[in-house]
Amino acid sequence: MKVWPIFKKELRLYFTSPVAYVIMTIFLLLAGFFFYSIFAFFTMASMQSAMNPQMAGQLNVTDSVLRPLFSNLSVILLLLMPLFTMRLIAEERRSGTIELLLTYPVRDGAVLLGKYLAAFALYAIMLALTLLYPAIVMYFSRVEWGPLLTGYLGLLLMGAMFLAVGVFASSLTENQIVAAVTTFGILLMFWVIAWPADNAGGVFGKVLQHLSIPEHNDSFSKGILDTKDVVYYLDFTLLSLFLALRSIESRRWKG
Repeated sequence: MKVWPIFKKELRLYFTSPVAYVIMTIFLLLAGFFFYSIFAFFTMASMQSAMNPQMAGQLNVTDSVLRPLFSNLSVILLLLMPLFTMRLIAEERRSGTIELLLTYPVRDGAVLLGKYLAAFALYAIMLALTLLYPAIVMYFSRVEWGPLLTGYLGLLLMGAMFLAVGVFASSLTENQIVAAVTTFGILLMFWVIAWPADNAGGVFGKVLQHLSIPEHNDSFSKGILDTKDVVYYLDFTLLSLFLALRSIESRRWKG
């Protein structure tokens, strides 16, 4: 499959337009604000604990800084990731270039994978820039490597899932705004789906909890690498990409 040329084209389009720079700037500003607030509170608590030995024993940089940071980053991603993917296929449909692209000797799967991997590469670059925050924490305190590594793995898997849902939503419409809103709606639904789980109870309640995005992300931030959480994100990603592929193929059939 000729994925590489499409990957390069899409990645170049990201960086030759203001989209990538605006999204990354907003993300880093919000992430920086949350990190500053969390770390400032931890610093103040540490100073107070110097006069209270019992309080000092309860302070932990992983639980007090890294876990809240990962949680806040996931919320920012929920809001911003639809902007990564809204144009990938919707813009091609609006401009009519999707028909031209599908006439090339390239499989539909290669087109889809090239676009998806370009978005994922941009996301990975953006996430890598946040490594500055754990580095700052390491300068002042000892950090547990387990929760740090699993926390970033969880964010990578979550981002991969968000992007796949976005590609699927973008394949359904010619309007970028509709694609972004659809992506956000789907992700938000699976973000809050566990809220009525306690009232539902029984098997239905367990199903709702299993479908919840935060339910699976929480383990990663604790340093727990659970197979069911990894499988959840991978299954969701593959299913979304499969549906996106079927949507693109249906365009070929209709054309």
